Amino acid sequence: MPKEHSTNPEYVEQLVQLLAEDISAEELEKIITDYHACDIADALEKLTHDQREKIYSVVNDEELAEIFAYLEDVGQYIEELPIERAAEVVSWMDSDDAVDVLEEIDDTIEDKIVDLMDDESSEDVKLIQSYDDKEIGSKMTTNYVVIHNNMTVKQAMRSLVEQAEENDNISTLYVLDDNDKFYGAISLPDLIIARANTPLESIITNSYPTVYDHEKISDLLSDLQDYAEDSFPVLDKDDHILGVITAQDIIEATDEELGEDYAKLAGLTGEEDLHEKTLTSVKKRIPWLIVLLVLGLGVSSVVGTFEHVVDLIPLLVCFQSLILDMAGNVGTQSLAVTIRVLTDEELTGKDKLGLVFKEIRVGLFNGLILGAMVITFITGYIMLAKGQPFHHSILISLCVAAALVLAMLISSFIGTIVPLFFHKINVDPAVASGPLITTINDLVAVVSYYSLAWLLLVEIFKLY
Repeated sequence: MPKEHSTNPEYVEQLVQLLAEDISAEELEKIITDYHACDIADALEKLTHDQREKIYSVVNDEELAEIFAYLEDVGQYIEELPIERAAEVVSWMDSDDAVDVLEEIDDTIEDKIVDLMDDESSEDVKLIQSYDDKEIGSKMTTNYVVIHNNMTVKQAMRSLVEQAEENDNISTLYVLDDNDKFYGAISLPDLIIARANTPLESIITNSYPTVYDHEKISDLLSDLQDYAEDSFPVLDKDDHILGVITAQDIIEATDEELGEDYAKLAGLTGEEDLHEKTLTSVKKRIPWLIVLLVLGLGVSSVVGTFEHVVDLIPLLVCFQSLILDMAGNVGTQSLAVTIRVLTDEELTGKDKLGLVFKEIRVGLFNGLILGAMVITFITGYIMLAKGQPFHHSILISLCVAAALVLAMLISSFIGTIVPLFFHKINVDPAVASGPLITTINDLVAVVSYYSLAWLLLVEIFKLY
């Protein structure tokens, strides 16, 4: 994943102009060291291939790896390098960044680069690639520092200095026991201020939070966000440390999860992006849309059964979309709350029942508040815009308000009970619930609205 950064537009423009001039490689090498890697990365995207070649020629592999770490679509730039140099540059990257880069390039080129990388970097990349995308191991980096619990403070500091040459993630040091198993962690400030004769044990945090390599990312995000730590050790089943997952990795993973949830709520079961082919996107979306079309035809046919009510009171059609929209909004809110609650694996049957009743209460009270507003606004609208007498106007507005309250009440219930049902039968509630709930709520809203209109306005009050 690219590093988070904010470029200075003035510096980027200076670089672009600089590269457009005919200056020697020696001059360019001296000048370019004054610019931050993120500004150089932003400038690369605005340069021609020949201009980028000038930069490639005056920076070393380590510096180029740092620049590439700030790029979004780094694959195309890696492919501009000779294969041997590309392997050197990727070797300098953090292992998780290297994996992300390799995913963006052609498989044949990827295999060649991995083969040409140094043994340690190649092994780290292959380790991370061995995990499923949904597992913590796929997000970890091998950029971390370890010390042993039998060291002195002086020895620990010396070991830190030695490892910092290749690992710059040094804010937390991870401690191993005599069997090389995870023992605890030490914060860098604690080690720096410790006296030489201070027992190392006294500054080790033994209860430091850890994760295991095959754990699902989605199951851990909420817990990890509760800790204000820069990174967390990733352990294997024998408690040996394999890598660390950083706070930045957690933020990125959270963004990915949210993106997937939004896609699922729209009925999309695969990732889509700006560059995906139109036909591929159509194939992903059309199955759900066909199902919803059939359900929508069902809703339309139900509306048809109330044709006699519409004939008697055409004004009702004006407020149909109001009922449908509010029912849909309430159902979606309840769905979102329910899916979030379902991430808690320790949720009991009593908790789920409490959630259902809570959402029903919320839907009812929100309906009553909005219903009161509807009575005022619609009464005024019918009297002023349609020239109807007060008793006609108030009865129609009362009917709309009652339908709104009922539709919101039922939609809250459906928006909660449907995802709970799908979760119970081991079907992803986010995928199955979103579009289905919208259509069901439309059906509920239509039936509620026109049934109440027929009952109250036609049968009871004989308004028409």
